Amino acid sequence: MIENLIERFYESASMNRWNDHIRPVELTELDKQAHKMVIAYVIANFEEKDRNAEINWQNLIEGGIFEFLHRTILTDIKPPVFHKMMEEKGESLNKHVLKLLESDMNGLSPEFKENFERYLFDSKYAQLEKKILKAAHYMATNWEFRIIYHTSPFIYGIEETKEAIENQIEDHFDLIGVQKLSLEKKSFGFIDLCGQLRFQERWAHSPRLPKTSVLGHMYIVAITSYLFSLENNSCKKRLYNNFFTGLFHDLPEVLTKDIISPVKGSVEGLEDIIKEYEENQMKTRLLPLLPLSWREEMRYFTQDEFENKIKINDNIHKGIKFKELNGKYNKNKFQPLDGKLIKACDKLAAFIEADFSIKHGITSKHLEEGRKNIYEDFKTKKVSGIDFGSIFNYFKEKSFKIKDF
Repeated sequence: MIENLIERFYESASMNRWNDHIRPVELTELDKQAHKMVIAYVIANFEEKDRNAEINWQNLIEGGIFEFLHRTILTDIKPPVFHKMMEEKGESLNKHVLKLLESDMNGLSPEFKENFERYLFDSKYAQLEKKILKAAHYMATNWEFRIIYHTSPFIYGIEETKEAIENQIEDHFDLIGVQKLSLEKKSFGFIDLCGQLRFQERWAHSPRLPKTSVLGHMYIVAITSYLFSLENNSCKKRLYNNFFTGLFHDLPEVLTKDIISPVKGSVEGLEDIIKEYEENQMKTRLLPLLPLSWREEMRYFTQDEFENKIKINDNIHKGIKFKELNGKYNKNKFQPLDGKLIKACDKLAAFIEADFSIKHGITSKHLEEGRKNIYEDFKTKKVSGIDFGSIFNYFKEKSFKIKDF
């Protein structure tokens, strides 16, 4: 059940990283996995566009999700121990992971489950994509570690950790994206800005548990958008667009911070002003950090991101009905994007963020009103062929046992 998987993903928001070091900020597994996929996007694009490498984007996206699920099961194992265990008992550990996830995978695409097994046990499957994800993993780890290192360079063994991470990154220097990011110029600035979304908390006006960041939220939206897109038999470009639009849909907030909906709606015209400012800042500050040939795609992901849209002869057509998007335009050449689905996943993520905190006993007027209003809007709703009503009601029934709303 996708509901069970969503709960697992949110558990990672409570998994603290580097918890045996002095940390000036909270670093969670959810945020690490999200940042890793941003970095993987950059590295894979450099390979594809600068080296004409054939990237299987579906393998890359799914590989990131598989590795995330794998990590949520094998929680809080120190990296040297984890890698040693995988080296010696990898097959047994992988079987253990699949067994624990078996019931959670019910109802998902059979192909997704088959790919998960192949990813874990077939060394020849998705080799390039695995390499890119591994490089992205170490670069995301290094981004975190630099924060730790500057705080506590005197900690015993920290120089050894620093050397081990740097050696792993050097082992991936045959990837041109790793070379360019290591220069710490423009493209590094992009992943650095994205990383800053780890420090922007969602629901900033409310105490909440577990806390989730804007970046972690974006990744949850990306994963759920992707899994629902599989149910609709989406073409490969539609899967790609829906995942990365989910991953980047709140990217302008790195320049404006997370402004909650009640504030946006409190003054007539404020939401339009904020949107205009975000677009201007994207154009002048963020997009210039990406190679010129990538910028149009990033605009496609971040402008009118909640609109169903396609491209015909490089012209964007918005407001496409789901039946047309899922039929006539469900072809790679049309660059289909399910904006309505991504918006529903965004609302689902917001609902769960509020709901989980209330279940933990940490609540506020903002959380209770937000949860109730989103639920009332979606309790009977189907969006893009997906029965969101049943998903919202699943979480409501679990909440019912604690407190009715």
